Amino acid sequence: MNQYVTGAVIRRLRERKKMTQEELAEKLYVSGKAVSKWETGRGYPDITLLEPLARALGLSVTELLSGEDIRNQNPAADMRKGKFSVCPVCGNVIHSVGEAVVSCCGITLPPLEPEEADEDHPLRVERVEDEYYVSLSHPMTKEHFISFLAAVSDQELRFVKLYPEGGAEARFPIRCTRALYAYCNRHGLFRLRL
Repeated sequence: MNQYVTGAVIRRLRERKKMTQEELAEKLYVSGKAVSKWETGRGYPDITLLEPLARALGLSVTELLSGEDIRNQNPAADMRKGKFSVCPVCGNVIHSVGEAVVSCCGITLPPLEPEEADEDHPLRVERVEDEYYVSLSHPMTKEHFISFLAAVSDQELRFVKLYPEGGAEARFPIRCTRALYAYCNRHGLFRLRL
């Protein structure tokens, strides 16, 4: 059953909402038999029904496709626990705090695991008045470059998008900055804890 959404997922999410098959069918303007077929794997909802089905189940389409109801268990989340995801197709950068299903360009993006800054990706930090001046001696060509620099505190994220043939440098306020990040398009995410 390598389809876009499985019957077991529909049934589990429907039951979690304490809905009968008939109640779900009414919301989607389909028959109860259609919902029964989906749940038993004898048929699948038409692709045009994904958005209405997700809405009826109280989810996003992404959550429906992943089969998970993602809820932030800690609404007062610490920004330091955030995760970065980068799309390999378009370069989009997504930062999430807490659990998330992240997708871009039709691809589900895993969160990046930061490595500690190394000799190939040394984050140089200078204090200039009330700011950190952060720089890297790194190639900045179209094939190999630092895509972004970021500073994370307990409560905020400061982000600077970088482009090939520019400089790998940025300034961030010192106030409460706990970690600095750099993303190399070839070698991944690097972190320097302060």
